[in-house]
Amino acid sequence: MPKKKLLQADYILAWDNAPEIISQGEIVIEDSLITYIGPRLERREKDFEEIIKGRDNLIMPGFINTHTHAAMSLFRGYADDMALMDWLNNKIWPAEAKLRKEDIYWGTMLAIAEMLRGGTTCFADMYFHMDEAARACLESGIRASLAQGLTGLDKIKGMAGLKEGSSLVRNWHNKGDGRITVMLGPHAPYTCPPDYLQKVLEKAADLDVPIHIHLAETRAEVKECLSKYGKTPVELMEEIGLLDHRVLAAHCVHLTEKEIEILAEKETAIAHNPGSNLKLGSGTAPVAKLLEKGVPVGLGTDSAASNNNLDMLEEMRLAALLPKGLLENPTVVPAETALKMATINGADALFLSNEVGILKKGAKADLIMFNLNQPHFYPRHNILAHLVYSARSADINLVMVNGTVLMSDGELLTIDEERVFFEAQLRATRLVY
Repeated sequence: MPKKKLLQADYILAWDNAPEIISQGEIVIEDSLITYIGPRLERREKDFEEIIKGRDNLIMPGFINTHTHAAMSLFRGYADDMALMDWLNNKIWPAEAKLRKEDIYWGTMLAIAEMLRGGTTCFADMYFHMDEAARACLESGIRASLAQGLTGLDKIKGMAGLKEGSSLVRNWHNKGDGRITVMLGPHAPYTCPPDYLQKVLEKAADLDVPIHIHLAETRAEVKECLSKYGKTPVELMEEIGLLDHRVLAAHCVHLTEKEIEILAEKETAIAHNPGSNLKLGSGTAPVAKLLEKGVPVGLGTDSAASNNNLDMLEEMRLAALLPKGLLENPTVVPAETALKMATINGADALFLSNEVGILKKGAKADLIMFNLNQPHFYPRHNILAHLVYSARSADINLVMVNGTVLMSDGELLTIDEERVFFEAQLRATRLVY
């Protein structure tokens, strides 16, 4: 018999084709799936293994962070206020050379703890020793799309990395009751030459998994690509054939009109990282144009080393506010669109459409609950707008993934935070001093 749970709340943000706020609603969950969502019905409490009743609460889909380097939480605050390539070459890459496998586990656990507290129920990660990241995801109960970071400037190391990435697919894809999925992760065009990207593309097609890549993040990257290949990064990816595959492209800050048309035509998913792009001085992606062309744009935090947090509420707010200011148009990226970017679009970007990022019958029970009994949720003119412009991570009092409660009343149920804090500090100190 399936295990049944009943959740009741004053407000439920159901979302299928459009948002709908159900007052005095309830959700029935059987194992990992939602089997009912709607107004409250007469039910026998003894039919449920667990009943959760939220007074003056709102239930909504969990946030989906479409681009992180989770274990880089170990470098939070280590090298701030630097240009991207200076930051990478002189600080981050030398520190990463000291990484051990177990460091990845604890750094990822630290990131997961932060993400769960902020209502993130699913994230996309690209880094090293990803078996350890997968282990952290398996134990913590979060949903994740993982990719081994690949570089191809050194052919021997490049092929070894591709072998490791392929092993990650074989060992972890669809593990953890389907919570863990895997992509191949070529880092970027400036670290992965065209011939290497061809090999990655062939392997991705063979394994039937998507590709996660950084693309057009800085003006310097675009300039280098034009100098080497006579094409912009997106044009180069189109020529290689990469964009004919399922691709999640992080950043896409510096795009021409032609490139936006290409991305729309190829239905390439974008991970928009406004906080990290601002902090690194990389620029601001043309989100309004991408959305207008129908490009699936999700939201990401990037790493805690370049953000410096993993707060999706902050990213959602930035995603809504930045285009308004830059274009001097308060109507672009309205609250509903920003909320969609953090949920439904995120699911599309991770190729998990109709499974997560929504609350409807048949979807996975990945959800969060907000305590609305806060000054910044009054008056209740527009709850959707309050979620984007007013809500705080501290307002979240319940997090559920795959039908399992991972946080309740501010307590993480699957992570020993004190141990994580201790191990993360110990390892971070070793890496940077």
